[in-house]
Amino acid sequence: MAHDVERQSLARYLDDHNLRHTRQRDAILEVFLDAEGHTTAENLYERVRGKHPNIGYTTVYRTMKLLCDAGLAAERRFEDGITRYEIMHEHHDHLVCTRCGRIIEFECGMIESAQDQIADRYGFRILRHRHELYGHCRDCRDD
Repeated sequence: MAHDVERQSLARYLDDHNLRHTRQRDAILEVFLDAEGHTTAENLYERVRGKHPNIGYTTVYRTMKLLCDAGLAAERRFEDGITRYEIMHEHHDHLVCTRCGRIIEFECGMIESAQDQIADRYGFRILRHRHELYGHCRDCRDD
């Protein structure tokens, strides 16, 4: 069945933290995992409500915070200030279009290597980082 690993991971997290396992949390997790890209709590709420009209916005919002705490989701705030969620997966960086809002994920070993070299040069230990490039995507460029 799809998303079994994530459901089991959430169940473990809930048990470890003495939190209740609810059908609402399962439903929100399923909708989140089926969403593509970076999604807002509002967008998730609309999708959840379509399938489960009794689940409220606050439940969706709190569940997304819980999924972040459980390591299943990552919260992102780009320059526009809107909080978005993405499925937690391998490290990656973002290209963000300031016109249409499109967000493109990318990985670049050269950037990662350069960051490590810079940190080493200054005796700095990196704990985490975010790399976001803002500009205009292919569809929004003027040239």
